[in-house]
Amino acid sequence: MEQITSLQNPRVKQIVQLSKARERRDQGLVVVEGAREIGLALEAGYEPEVIYVCPEIYAKSEYPELLNQIVPSKIKVFTQAVFEKVAYREGSDGLIALIIPKEHRLDQLQLKDNPFIIVLESVEKPGNLGAVLRTADAAKVDAVVICDPLTDLYNPNAIRSSVGCLFTVPVAVCSSKECLDWMKSLKIQSFAAELQASEWYHECDFKGPSAILMGTEADGLTDFWLENANKRIKIPMRGVIDSLNVSVSTAVLTYEAMRQRGF
Repeated sequence: MEQITSLQNPRVKQIVQLSKARERRDQGLVVVEGAREIGLALEAGYEPEVIYVCPEIYAKSEYPELLNQIVPSKIKVFTQAVFEKVAYREGSDGLIALIIPKEHRLDQLQLKDNPFIIVLESVEKPGNLGAVLRTADAAKVDAVVICDPLTDLYNPNAIRSSVGCLFTVPVAVCSSKECLDWMKSLKIQSFAAELQASEWYHECDFKGPSAILMGTEADGLTDFWLENANKRIKIPMRGVIDSLNVSVSTAVLTYEAMRQRGF
């Protein structure tokens, strides 16, 4: 296997470049760190272009069989010094993969007869996006639809904070108009989270085909969604602050829906 010992190696520079969204688009590649995350990506059918391994760190991994799934010619070796310089986070099991991203279109989503979905409008913080995907996986929602995003789905922070759930949850990216038309065609009732709403979230009926609509923490949902939603709902706020983190709010609403559905 090829061993890379210098930080000046073009392969090392490529990993650094891929921290930028434009480079990810131009190169058609994304960086995935960690044995668990890479394993989830492989299970979801993602194709790796190359996997870099630091043998000294990988020897302690809880996923020792993972590299057996990879064609040997796609495995390259980093020395520990090089790996520690380029690794985005700790606890990556000595593995960094460059994978080919997928398309995420609405028409690719396969929903059951009575779906529950999460719609995020203009999500801007990768950490929030990742946290919502983690909730979506835990609750086994049918899909997460990201409308008019302000952050890249494959941002390293989104992948890290989702603990790989980006690869386990059906995701679509589209405009708000496209999402609205799609939901109407499927007769999905939409519930817009809004601080000024009159109806409490736990008094709503989520048992039918449903979607919760979540906006940004700073501005909430735009008028487009507030005017087109079937209902506007709110979460009780009894303290000094007037809002929760969007990922926390999403989890509250999602698990109320799961409770009603008997999951």
